[in-house]
Amino acid sequence: MSILEVENLSVSFKQYTSGLRQKNHQVISNLSITLKAGKILAVVGASGSGKSLLAHAILGILPDNASISGKMKYAGEELTPDRKMALRGKEIALVPQSVNYLDPLMRVGKQVRTAVKSGAAVTAQKMVFKRYRLKPEVENMYPFQLSGGMARRTLLSTAIVSGAKVIIADEPTPGLDPTVMKEALNNFRELADAGCAVMLITHDIESALTIADEIAVFYAGTTVEIAPVNNFSGKGEDLRHPYSKALWRALPQNDFIPIPGSQPHSSALPPGCLFAPRCPLATPECQSNQPEIRELRGGRVRCIHAT
Repeated sequence: MSILEVENLSVSFKQYTSGLRQKNHQVISNLSITLKAGKILAVVGASGSGKSLLAHAILGILPDNASISGKMKYAGEELTPDRKMALRGKEIALVPQSVNYLDPLMRVGKQVRTAVKSGAAVTAQKMVFKRYRLKPEVENMYPFQLSGGMARRTLLSTAIVSGAKVIIADEPTPGLDPTVMKEALNNFRELADAGCAVMLITHDIESALTIADEIAVFYAGTTVEIAPVNNFSGKGEDLRHPYSKALWRALPQNDFIPIPGSQPHSSALPPGCLFAPRCPLATPECQSNQPEIRELRGGRVRCIHAT
């Protein structure tokens, strides 16, 4: 069952150039994803592909100079700005990329307890700290007293105790040792198995494959493919989009073949298919219009050449 649906989302930012001329930079275009109860969707792609911006758009925490179009629904109803504010931190929880989201003036134990919506908050906080190997004395510390790994575990703890139906984890594992990282990923799997919808934003495809149900591949601010995890195997023969295949084969554990060229900046996006300038399959038709995303072989793809 779908809990959160994003359809044809576009995000642009107003900027002023020399002479106080206003210019819009479109950083996300026609992006679509669906989060389902009991499932984990991993979102992968290069830096600047729109992964974190999608999370911020869902939560309604984009800066004031952002403009949004497209449709977002939560539990079948439109996700308006007021509804985003009402649901944020309650039914939709964020595990942010930056540890700066912690309140520098509040002890971390109290911060985690404020996220508990039912039951004994102190008990829940102590249990989750024990799970993440945070010693009892940590609850009385301030964020500046924590190491990077401890701060990330505190952020994870906040999401775990929130009881949210949707968990958005934005690069939640950097700075964690392998044991804690594996446990954190398994906790997301447990949350999904208990009925949550989880969106895991990550650069680490290999880790995502251990817990995710589907992988959404982003490129230059749009979704180019959404595929079941078992498609990411071998030489990527089961993948649909040329970029997904190239990204898979570029991994060190695969062929380690670099992708020629670079992802375009939002201020210099090419016409038509955004991957066309780097794509070996590109034809003149690819340069006229951005392809629509379509169903194909149990997944979704934005490419007219995909078969």
